[in-house]
Amino acid sequence: MPTTTTSAVCTTVGNNILLRLTSGERDVKLKALRELKNQIIGNRTKKLSFLKLGAVPAVAGILSDAVSAVDVADNDENDRIVKDIIVQSAAVLGSFACGFEAGVRAVLDAGAFPNLSRLLSYTDEKVVDAGARSLKMIYQSKMAPKYDFLREENMEFLLSLLNNESENVSGLGASIISHSCKTSLEQKLLFDAGVLKRLTSLLGGSLIQRDASLESIATIFKNNPEVVSKFVGPDTGRTLSCIIELVKDRFARTRLLASLCLIVIRNAFPCYLQDVGIKTKLINNLLELLDDPGQVGDEASFAFSSLIAEKEDMQKLAFEVNGVDKLYNHLQKGSLHPRRFEGILLALADMCSKLECCRSRCLSLQVLNLVVDALAHDSSDVRSAACMCLRSVSRSIKNLSAGSFMNETIVIPLVRLLDDTSTAVQVAALGAISNIVVDFTTRRSTFIRLGGVKLLVQLSKSMDSTIRLNALWALRNLIFLAEDKCKEEIFMELTASLLANLICDPELSVQEQALALVRNLVDGRINSVEYIFAEDGIILDAVGRQLRIASKAEIEIQGMYVLSNVATGKESHKEAVMDQLLLRAENKAQSCIIKFLQSNDSRLRTAAIWTVLNLTCSSSPGASGRLVELRDAGIVSHVKNMVNDPCLDVKLRVRTALGQFTSFDDSLV
Repeated sequence: MPTTTTSAVCTTVGNNILLRLTSGERDVKLKALRELKNQIIGNRTKKLSFLKLGAVPAVAGILSDAVSAVDVADNDENDRIVKDIIVQSAAVLGSFACGFEAGVRAVLDAGAFPNLSRLLSYTDEKVVDAGARSLKMIYQSKMAPKYDFLREENMEFLLSLLNNESENVSGLGASIISHSCKTSLEQKLLFDAGVLKRLTSLLGGSLIQRDASLESIATIFKNNPEVVSKFVGPDTGRTLSCIIELVKDRFARTRLLASLCLIVIRNAFPCYLQDVGIKTKLINNLLELLDDPGQVGDEASFAFSSLIAEKEDMQKLAFEVNGVDKLYNHLQKGSLHPRRFEGILLALADMCSKLECCRSRCLSLQVLNLVVDALAHDSSDVRSAACMCLRSVSRSIKNLSAGSFMNETIVIPLVRLLDDTSTAVQVAALGAISNIVVDFTTRRSTFIRLGGVKLLVQLSKSMDSTIRLNALWALRNLIFLAEDKCKEEIFMELTASLLANLICDPELSVQEQALALVRNLVDGRINSVEYIFAEDGIILDAVGRQLRIASKAEIEIQGMYVLSNVATGKESHKEAVMDQLLLRAENKAQSCIIKFLQSNDSRLRTAAIWTVLNLTCSSSPGASGRLVELRDAGIVSHVKNMVNDPCLDVKLRVRTALGQFTSFDDSLV
């Protein structure tokens, strides 16, 4: 650690350099610029020190003065010195911006960007190259200005950069694309302008051109099947073969970028690159790149995740080459850079998202111990990734049934994260909890005892709809097939009025989860049905109101299953359901259940038929009276017309209902 004396010396040296930057003698100024450049190259600490001393505005001012002076230089010698000052000023500003966000911000705030851009129009190759190199460093940051591809003159200028023989200038053009191309329209414009052809020609260029080209190609392809389909044809086999070959390149960054290129092609257009050999090569390459100690190793796991996410075949291939074990070995190393730690956890999460064999391997390796430790990491991104990993591993029905996850070692840190300062961490923690609380043992009391329910209810009132949604999802799963005592404790925290409000939430997805929660709440024994009648039946009224006005099938399905469950209760419960079903929405001539019986969604037709079945159960004393009401409302005739429904589940329920109808007097139906 630097001592106070060392820091003082550094400050003295810095002040001395800055003082010479203000000199009126150009030679002195030029020498100071070179010295400053040598001080900060690759040294983050010194960059920060000079940043605090105000070096960036000083150098930006020198560049501005030199750009203005270059055209009025009175002789060749002055012209040469001024151009040298421009080159060195640009180099210093580029060094400040290189991999240092605070440096990028300082360069932009100092107004240097327009002057650096002006350098590209100079005839002096050194000046152009210096400007391009500096701008390329800036465009590696998210803070760089957005390039407008929609303007014709900008597209022409971009093509001129890409066609330039200088690797730094063409590399700048590629960096602009990687930074600024975000929409499908921009991707299409770049493709139509012939940018992709130029980029593919750069694959045979220098290392800088090749890497920049690969990154830009991936950007233009990303999530755009239309552009990929135009590119991947009989005439582009050589280009694809070239990219595939680069996966084996001796440079790690090139291998990573070539892999990313192939991944975005496959993700955008899955019918391409189906060869098992290529897929296995990609998996092995990315797992090997995790060994790289630098940025490539940090990013390799994210590329691996994008390759296998939601693809069971790829996850199986990764498992067969010991992907879980290799990721675990990296986790064991400890003291990982947060970015690398996050990426490995996300890669494990994706590997375990579908395959039980991956989850079992994680558990046998005791990966969970490391994942649980990561829940308390200083980085919010790592904490969030740990939650996602835990969520995937806990999808194992076998281990949920055994109560493997509902223990204090896991639950305590997860409950703490519900109060995290990061919204992303809260959402990820809610996702993990949603899985873990579907515990098929009697251990849910652990979660309740640790204050989990109180926090979930509190989050269900959040102003953030994503948090409300996920909090309700967790409560819905917690209450699924829960014991009476557990339901009672949860309902006391929730209250009928809060549930009624959530059922009528402005967000449709929140409405759906609130109704699904109520569906689970009233499922089971008759005393569970009573919850819906608390506070003068405000929950039931909210359910009925939503069914009459809803336009989303998922809301209607959950609402109908709520009524179906209530209809399994006492006579008074069944009559309350009838009252809701036969109420007509404003300006509508028929009840909502007829609309549901006619729905194109078989799930909704099934839910509606189940409700009719539970209302007309022949062992119920009032069933015949309800059947008459349903007949008079036109519902029975609709059920009869569904006897040959294309959905087998609906057809079976309809036939059961018709069988129940025949147990009554024929005059009733």
